[in-house]
Amino acid sequence: MTSSCGRRVCRPPAYCLIVLLQLVALGAAPAPAAQSPQHQVYAVRFASIRYSVGNLVAGGDRDRSLDIAMTVWPVRMANGGILLVDAGFYRDKFIERWKPSGYVRPTEALSAGLGIAPEGVTDVVLTHIHWDHADGADLFPRARIWIQRDEFEHHVGDKGTVLDRAVDPDVAAMLFRLRQDGRVQLVDGDDREIAPGVRVYTGGKHTFASQFVRVETRSGPVILASDNAYLYENLEKHLAIAQTLDAASNLAAQQRMAALAGATRLVIPGHDPLVFERFPPTGPGVARID
Repeated sequence: MTSSCGRRVCRPPAYCLIVLLQLVALGAAPAPAAQSPQHQVYAVRFASIRYSVGNLVAGGDRDRSLDIAMTVWPVRMANGGILLVDAGFYRDKFIERWKPSGYVRPTEALSAGLGIAPEGVTDVVLTHIHWDHADGADLFPRARIWIQRDEFEHHVGDKGTVLDRAVDPDVAAMLFRLRQDGRVQLVDGDDREIAPGVRVYTGGKHTFASQFVRVETRSGPVILASDNAYLYENLEKHLAIAQTLDAASNLAAQQRMAALAGATRLVIPGHDPLVFERFPPTGPGVARID
């Protein structure tokens, strides 16, 4: 059948609609976008240390003290793996120097609270180089260790030597050995995915290149701030942490964390004991964040 101009007549609209419906029925319609996996995030407290608020919050009251929570954050991954944010500490010299109360090794706290064995941890994300967050990295024999490249290379020399006093010599030597063993994964900068549904971001200059972690959960994205915000007081009063290389950078990081979480309550500060009151407990010293 042809038109008066000698060309084929276009199919009527009703015919086109029928063909489209048939294609949809056959599965030819575009597939919906894949959703991020939903992980489970916990806070596990393995010790407490008495600390002045003035050393935690810029301009804070130095006469007011609290027992800050020494915490690690295990993430039960949707694929069955265990990712741990920060590794705590265990060397005797730190325990003798700081005299933490209620101390147990991070590995023991994870085992008692959640049944997580050291060998079951597949990944450890170190938010920064400080002893109370990085010292325990070698407690997890099968884990890859994730740390910002700039953080590692600024602090640890070619032979495990100390390049910046922010890192303890034993921690520097230990991380160097782990890298020699091929277990350290250096992260190149901001907004990097290290696993489906887990991203890391450069932080607010608590150390040279600290980072924080965003985890997709059933409650939405959870931000594990670590020392980019010590306490809820930093976040809720918009006050920088007292120990930062750049207060303006720290405040900018706090604003960014809130934006990435979509809700301030899902930004989890690094040492606030209130975390274990604001989120439901699943056992002694354990709270489920998501």
